[in-house]
Amino acid sequence: MSHDFVLSLARDAIWTTLIIGGPVLLLSLTVGLSISIFQATTQIQEQTLTFVPKVIAVFLGILVFGGWMLTTLVQFTNQVFAQLGSFGL
Repeated sequence: MSHDFVLSLARDAIWTTLIIGGPVLLLSLTVGLSISIFQATTQIQEQTLTFVPKVIAVFLGILVFGGWMLTTLVQFTNQVFAQLGSFGL
């Protein structure tokens, strides 16, 4: 197993993680930012106000993007298992 192979596998794993988590994280970021702007304009300083909308947004994001996320993860897993023979010494 060469260094290039290990680096390629690690790069693909990190890239797959970013692709899978990106949409839900961006959705959470957007909801949190909009709630923060709303709190700043109305001067409501309740710290727990952002949690419920974020949780709902993440849950809806997983419902919407869940199939695509699972398909992407299964494709990566299949690629890793297909290369399993070359993991030996």
